[in-house]
Amino acid sequence: MAKMKGLGRGLDALLGGGQEMAAPESARTLPVTALRPGRYQPRSRMDPESLQALAESIKAQGVVQPILVRPLSDGHYEIVAGERRWRAAQLAGLAEIPAVVREVPDEAALAMALIENIQREDLNPLEQARGIQRLIEEFGMTHQQAAQAVGYSRSAVSNLLRLLNLAQPVQELLLEGKLDMGHARALLALSAAQQVQTARLVVAKQLSVRDTERLVQKRLAAPEAPKRRADRDVRRLEEEVSEAIGAAVEIRPGPRGRGRLIIHYGTLEQLEDLLARLRGTGGR
Repeated sequence: MAKMKGLGRGLDALLGGGQEMAAPESARTLPVTALRPGRYQPRSRMDPESLQALAESIKAQGVVQPILVRPLSDGHYEIVAGERRWRAAQLAGLAEIPAVVREVPDEAALAMALIENIQREDLNPLEQARGIQRLIEEFGMTHQQAAQAVGYSRSAVSNLLRLLNLAQPVQELLLEGKLDMGHARALLALSAAQQVQTARLVVAKQLSVRDTERLVQKRLAAPEAPKRRADRDVRRLEEEVSEAIGAAVEIRPGPRGRGRLIIHYGTLEQLEDLLARLRGTGGR
């Protein structure tokens, strides 16, 4: 997925406006033992070789860019941005690290952690999707609000969130870097069982995205049981409704053409916004 312009332009709103950010902030030196990993870190794994390379650079040049932290009630500090630098500094044997201390609300802490990693251009698409989903679920944001927070278009956010519909074994392959975003998007058209089978074939044969798309189309064209076709149709409808209303939904078909539509929301405020849009009032 191409990096979007204006990355992080929604942070001013999360931090309460841009004026507070106008004044330059000076870094202070903090003991590495006084810092705690950020609970909103979107990265689930860090490459040991890359971390060691950063540690060697820090040995030679020091920590060039201060990390960003926020104070905790127990006297320690939580890392908002710069966890790799903190870990590499410890590998390099540093006892202290330069840091900017700032009061940062939870929503902004998650958005800033996402932005820092996205700007480095090596955050896995699935990790991006999971981070954005946390903005939606934990802070009651709509898809549009989450998109603004991280500086993406709504369609880019929707495409990322669709990755969470992949079968779990396929998500693991994506997380490990054995599949990329193009492979994953092609596999979404298949049932869960077909996704797993096809993904393993793609990895084994090292198929390109274009070859994967051809393989998926071939499998979709093959005769399949009515229930599988119905499952695929339901999944497509769920995605369309979710995109239309900006909230996760489930469709549970029942007998005689009946069924249930379940809408998921994170907070009462998100529910009120959703009801307002459904009534056609355009929100609060």
